[in-house]
Amino acid sequence: MSNFWDVFWLIAEAFIFIVYLFVLFHIIADLFRNHEMSGIRKAFWIIGLILPVPFVAVIYILCHGRGMAQRQRQSMERVKSDTDNYIRQIAGKSPAEQISEAKSLLDAGTITADEFAQLKAKALA
Repeated sequence: MSNFWDVFWLIAEAFIFIVYLFVLFHIIADLFRNHEMSGIRKAFWIIGLILPVPFVAVIYILCHGRGMAQRQRQSMERVKSDTDNYIRQIAGKSPAEQISEAKSLLDAGTITADEFAQLKAKALA
C-alpha cells in the first residue's frame, strides 16, 4: 500500500512544481512587460525569483497582482488589434482593388498578361 502513496505524492509534487513554474514564467513575463518599474528593481525581483524561495512569487503577486492583470489585458488587446488589422489588410481588399493592383503590376512589366488574367479571374471568383 505504501507504493500507491509514493506514486500519489510523486504526482502531487510534480503537479505543484509544474504549477509553480507556470506562475514563475508568468511573473517573469510580467516583469518584462512592466514599463513603470526600473531595471534595477526588475533585476532584484528576477534574482529573488531564481533563488529557491517560492514565497517570493507569492509576494510579487500580492504586490503587483492588479497591475499584472491590467498589463495582461492590454497585451491581449494589442495582439487582438494587430491580428484584426492584419486580417483586414490581407482579406479586406475588394475585387476591384485586387484587379487594379494586378493591372499596375502588368503595366510595370512585373507580371505577364497570362498572370494578370489569372489574378483577375481569381479576384472575380
